[in-house]
Amino acid sequence: MKLNIVKQRWPIRGSFTISRGSKTEVNTLIVELEHQGATGRGECVPYARYGESLDSVEAQLRSIASLVEEGASRLDMQKLLPPGAARNVIDCAFWDLECKQQHCSIWQKLGCVPDALETAFTLSLDTPEKMQQMAADNAFRPLLKLKLGGEDDLQRVKAVRRGAPSSKLIIDANEAWDIESYERVVPELFKLGVAMIEQPFPADKDHWLDEVARPIPICADESCHDRTCLEMLVDRFDMINIKIDKTGGLTEALALKQEAERMGLAVMVGCMLSSSLSMAPAFVAAQGADIVDLDGPLLLSQDIEHGFEFKDNQMLPFGTELWG
Repeated sequence: MKLNIVKQRWPIRGSFTISRGSKTEVNTLIVELEHQGATGRGECVPYARYGESLDSVEAQLRSIASLVEEGASRLDMQKLLPPGAARNVIDCAFWDLECKQQHCSIWQKLGCVPDALETAFTLSLDTPEKMQQMAADNAFRPLLKLKLGGEDDLQRVKAVRRGAPSSKLIIDANEAWDIESYERVVPELFKLGVAMIEQPFPADKDHWLDEVARPIPICADESCHDRTCLEMLVDRFDMINIKIDKTGGLTEALALKQEAERMGLAVMVGCMLSSSLSMAPAFVAAQGADIVDLDGPLLLSQDIEHGFEFKDNQMLPFGTELWG
């Protein structure tokens, strides 16, 4: 088996800002696994928040390349690599390769029929005035996700509500709040109809949730990676955000989803900013999820060939030309 690593750059539509800075492009790694005339692909987004870079992820992949070439399997990757972008990209490439070798789609392999999904559309962090305009431009979308992380967060949400009075709103605080700011803004967010708050506190301050009321469901993002995290989250959070770049691939994402639901947690499936190649395995994990946030391709000015089709605010099932 041959492992190829390709660095890819995707231009963002305009620019995209979260609390950690503004981006005009996103850099990803694509892995191609070639074996007996079939090729499987996966894509990952190294994330600095977790100490990852293009170089560090590529180094991880090259460290196990010889084992892959000697016949190591997708399940072997669960032991050879930790959760993260490197394991994600090779895990997804293995899934794609298995489907091609078995001449089946991912849906046939998993024994399910895919549904179209309603995905959130993300409004990047900006001034209240600019976020209101973004909201107005996207008021036809049923679900908007707001990136927050500053002193004017309440004003931002009020502005978005003015711009999109009928849309359901969820917010990502990006670990930016403390207890005082939480207790100040959450009652007002409740009045504004905010349906969910993602990661209000830093991941190492999850215990702060023991001290506050939760009138709005709270979702763990940076605090949730794989199944080993769940015991620490189940009594503090109402929901978890599953991202395949955090779980280390679709294999763990499916297992994490099943275990979280067994423990009574609601499930959101989200994404890093990347192409439809990254979204495809996440779309598989998102079947039946409570909230879907897979708008990555909508935020790019260029997508990979055979990418997702969006119609009437629905993300349509992908074809095998893309993945799986």
